Amino acid sequence: MKKFFMRLGRWATCACMLLVTGSVYADVNEKPFIIPELQTWTGQEGSVTLSGVVRVSGGKEMTRVAEAFAADYAELTGKTMVVKKGSAKAGDIVLTLKKKDAALGKEGYRLTIADRVTVTAATAQGAFWATRTLLQLAEQGEQLPKGETVDVPVYELRGFMVDVARKFMPIDYLNDLVKVMAYYKMNALQVHLNDNGFRQFFGNDWDKTPSAFRLESTQHPGLTAKDGHYTKQEFIDLQILGENNYVEVIPEIDVPAHCLAFAHYKPELGSKDYGMDHLDMFHPETYPFIDSVFREYLEGENPVFRGKKVNIGTDEYSNRDKKVVEKFREFTDHYIKFVESYGKQAMLWGALTHAKGETPVKSENVIMNIWHNPYAQPKDMKEQGYKLVSIPDGLVYIVPAAGYYYDYLNCHYLYDHWTPANIGGVQFEEGDPDILGGMFAVWNDHHGNGISTYDVHHRTFPALQTLAVKCWTASKTTLPYAQWDAKRWELSEAPGVNWLGRLGDKKQSLVAKIDAVKAGDTLPFEEIGYDYTVKFKVIGAKEEKGTKLFSSAHTNFYIADPKEGKLGFERDGYLNTFNYRIPEGQTVELTIQGNNKMTRLLVNGQVKEELGV
Repeated sequence: MKKFFMRLGRWATCACMLLVTGSVYADVNEKPFIIPELQTWTGQEGSVTLSGVVRVSGGKEMTRVAEAFAADYAELTGKTMVVKKGSAKAGDIVLTLKKKDAALGKEGYRLTIADRVTVTAATAQGAFWATRTLLQLAEQGEQLPKGETVDVPVYELRGFMVDVARKFMPIDYLNDLVKVMAYYKMNALQVHLNDNGFRQFFGNDWDKTPSAFRLESTQHPGLTAKDGHYTKQEFIDLQILGENNYVEVIPEIDVPAHCLAFAHYKPELGSKDYGMDHLDMFHPETYPFIDSVFREYLEGENPVFRGKKVNIGTDEYSNRDKKVVEKFREFTDHYIKFVESYGKQAMLWGALTHAKGETPVKSENVIMNIWHNPYAQPKDMKEQGYKLVSIPDGLVYIVPAAGYYYDYLNCHYLYDHWTPANIGGVQFEEGDPDILGGMFAVWNDHHGNGISTYDVHHRTFPALQTLAVKCWTASKTTLPYAQWDAKRWELSEAPGVNWLGRLGDKKQSLVAKIDAVKAGDTLPFEEIGYDYTVKFKVIGAKEEKGTKLFSSAHTNFYIADPKEGKLGFERDGYLNTFNYRIPEGQTVELTIQGNNKMTRLLVNGQVKEELGV
């Protein structure tokens, strides 16, 4: 049952005129606003009202695409859309496969909006992306503008890497994240499954430094994180959801650095020279143990890792000793070939300039995330034969509330100046076949800093919209950033997804008023996002510690918090307490205000306290 909660943070081309005859003009539809921006647009006059019928030709997968579109359309608009056979009529949507249309490639589509709406694609995936365009059009107006687009992405990989190791994110968030990515035609979600905090923040004691491996392990049960993990079935289901939305979920097990979780479980594998978060690659049990970890998720008829790609990490190990460098290269080569032996394509983080040596490392059909040029010079890696993913740390790394990299990405700069062809200042030709695409990343470096999943999403969503444009449309954008930035907030996160907690008409100051709330009531909305103000009156009474006023799946607002019996709130395990108790027998008006930096308490209109400023 959903109940109400507040967004409580840690600190909680122009229109063309066509000459007809004499001085009579007719309006031609300008390019509609879509994220990512349509590659082409030929506007026509007028608009069409959808009939609520979608017709399909092209087999079972196309029918599934049509049914998914119908369900999403109903979720987004509240109107029925049905899949039918038979001849198309006015206002119908027609989805058609044309496999020989090479110009459309794997993901492109042709969309013609006339008296009926026709989608042509060479694959079901292309047709699916066309339905995302139609959904964005539908949520902006009841009538669709007549015109035609041929929309083909510049880059084949358009992704996001999320660190769930140092900040666990519930599976329902990852499921919704897949839907958000699909809505904006992003097609790769890399999940960073193991990592650890920084020892210097935990008394320089490895034993006290938090670490996590976020997958259920039946071979090594003690390895699985106890403060949050995904069961094998949950992770399989996430990948299936991704497949149904054409978003590939790419699992990452990061070795041989970032490995404190393995050393906590098996201390003899930790390096005495480079720290316990580094594997001792020379230890006789290291290879057999790490082999067994990967094997658990790769083997069998129905492996846990279902997709085509697996990321093996291999970054940020010391290069001060040539012997260690050569061992690191051998280790990297071993795990590339290990995952390939199970039919997967290996991905890794770029480190082979930093670890330059003689030991050969396989490059054919291997994908490298280029994140920091001193670790892997992009032109050298291309020459060696690697396929590159552009993820430059100085531009697309979010590290929440850390004071370095970005708390929020500079989306204005990225929109105006960056495409995946620019990797750390090294410029390639747009569409270079060796540059597969681009990603951005969220690294939750600072374990336990109070940042919640909602706070991470608040940072992620604008970055995701921006990278969606720059990886699909690349340098061919036509809207000025200010105009694009204003309009993008008019679009939903995805059908049925609202982690930002946006309610009502943003032009209205009052989005809801409820005269009375009784114990056990369920309100019609589950959350209110930044920036919010919520007012309510409460009669003070003697309350047991831990008494909740409002609650939801991930948040509790206490009238008496569990520790001190004061007003407070809890999210993702972080308890925040105001130094205030409601006096017994008194009626008080409480106001809670919050944004992404602070949460403020007002009592009878007077500011009582601010947390996080």
